[in-house]
Amino acid sequence: MQVACSPSEKFMTITVNIHEAKTHLSRLLERVAGGEQVIIAKAGKPVAMLTPITSAPAERVPGIDKGRLLIGSEFDAPLPEFDE
Repeated sequence: MQVACSPSEKFMTITVNIHEAKTHLSRLLERVAGGEQVIIAKAGKPVAMLTPITSAPAERVPGIDKGRLLIGSEFDAPLPEFDE
């Protein structure tokens, strides 16, 4: 396991190999929940990253853009390129 952190990074990062990730997944998830990033490597090359979810995505509201988009009456008209 390798641990790295720089002042510009938001998260402390650790790197583990695939075997270690499979063996200790629960422990790694606890660390991720605590704010760390986990990079999973195969033969020393990073292949995946576990990162904490910092916030839930904004809830979508249907109709929020009502009135902002106008579709012209000719929208469904045949295109001149396809006239026979």
